[in-house]
Amino acid sequence: MTVRLRPHHLLCMLTFIGKGYTAAFTENYIRIAARLSAGEDIEVVEGPDDICAPMLGEPGMHCLNEESVPHRDLKASEAVEALLGISARPGASIRLSADRLLRMRAAFAEGSIRDACQRCEWSPLCTSIAGSDFDGVLVARAGC
Repeated sequence: MTVRLRPHHLLCMLTFIGKGYTAAFTENYIRIAARLSAGEDIEVVEGPDDICAPMLGEPGMHCLNEESVPHRDLKASEAVEALLGISARPGASIRLSADRLLRMRAAFAEGSIRDACQRCEWSPLCTSIAGSDFDGVLVARAGC
C-alpha cells in the first residue's frame, strides 16, 4: 500500500505530534503517521490527499484553496527535490528511509526547506517542535 500525500504534507509530517483541525482529522493523521513509520511508500499527488480526506466535507477548507495551497505544494516540491535529489512532484513515489527523514528534519529545523510554510497557521507549533529536536513526533523510522 502507499500513502497519498500532496507535496506540502511532506513537510507537515515532519512535525506532526497528534494535533489537528478536528478529532476526525487528528485520528486519521495518527493512522497515516503509523503507516509511514511502518515503511509504507508515499505517492505524491496533486490536490487533496489521505491527510485531507476527513476535512473535504467541511465548508471553506483550505485544502481546496485554489491559490495558496498549490503554491505551498510547489514550494514544498522544490525544497524536497533540491534537498534529496529526487522527484517530489505529483506522480512521484518516495520511500521514506530513516536517512531521508533525518535529512528533511535537519533542513526543516535550520529553516532551509520551509518556504512553503509561510503564512501557515501551524508554523509556530512546527517551529517549536523542530526546536525541541522533534520531541513527540509521530512519524518515525528506525534510526530516527
